[in-house]
Amino acid sequence: MAGNSSRKGAVRKGKKGPSKGTGGNNKKRLAGKGPTPKAEDRPYHAAAKRKKVAAKPARSEKRSNFSFHGEMVAGRNAVLEALRADVPSTELIVARSIDIDDRIEESLKIALKKNLPIREVHRADVEKISMNSQGIALAIKPYQYSSLEEILLRAAKPGLIVALDGVTDPRNLGAIVRSAAAFGVDGVIIPERRAAAMTAAAWKTSAGAAARMQVAQVTNLNRAIEDVQEKGYFVVGLDGESEELISTMKVATEPIMIVVGSEG
Repeated sequence: MAGNSSRKGAVRKGKKGPSKGTGGNNKKRLAGKGPTPKAEDRPYHAAAKRKKVAAKPARSEKRSNFSFHGEMVAGRNAVLEALRADVPSTELIVARSIDIDDRIEESLKIALKKNLPIREVHRADVEKISMNSQGIALAIKPYQYSSLEEILLRAAKPGLIVALDGVTDPRNLGAIVRSAAAFGVDGVIIPERRAAAMTAAAWKTSAGAAARMQVAQVTNLNRAIEDVQEKGYFVVGLDGESEELISTMKVATEPIMIVVGSEG
C-alpha cells in the first residue's frame, strides 16, 4: 500500500542498517527502586521529625546530675521525726516548687538551725530515692560504731553490757538502746550478720539515746561473750517464760552481760 510504503521510508530515513544498542548502560535506570520507605524513615517527612523529637531525652533528665549515696529517709513525717530526733544528717533534699505545709516548714527551720545544707532538685530526682518521698528526703550519716574493747575499757565498775542475739527489726534495736541508756548500760553489742543495724529507723526509735550509747558490731557473738567472760563478767540470758527476776539475782556486785534474744 502507498501509505505503508511512505511510513516505512519515513522510519528508516537517515538510518542505514540496524540501530546500535546501549550495551546495558541503561540497565540500572530500568531496575525497580524497591518498596517505598515508611514515612517516619524519610528524613524530610513530618513523621520522621516527630520520631526524632520523641527519641531525645527529656530536658529535665538531660540537665539533671543528681546522685545520692548512703541511707536516705524520705517522706514528710519521716524526715521531720528524724530531724527532731537529732539523727546525724548530711543534707536536706527538697523538690522545687514543693507544696509547703507545717511539716515542710518545720523541717526547713530545723535544718537552717542546724546549719544543714538544703539542696533543691527536680521532683523526679527526689522520687528516685522513694516514690513516696512527698518531695522531701534527708541524707543520713553512717553510724559510728564502737568496738567491744572500747566498751569494756570505758565501762563503769561493775560493768553492765547488753548483747542482742538475732534482733532483726531496727525499731526494736532503737527501743533497746533507749532502755539501755535509761538504765545506765555501758554498751550494746550486736552481730554484723542477720541482725538489725543502727539505721535511721533505729536512731529515731532510740529518741536520741543512740547519740550517747556505745554500740559495737561483732563478727561472732559467741566469741564476744567468751571474751567478756574472760574479763570477769557474769552472763545472763533473758527468757520471757522465766520465773526468776533480774532484781532478785544475787550477782549484783559482779559485772554483768545481759543477752537479749530475737523477737520470736
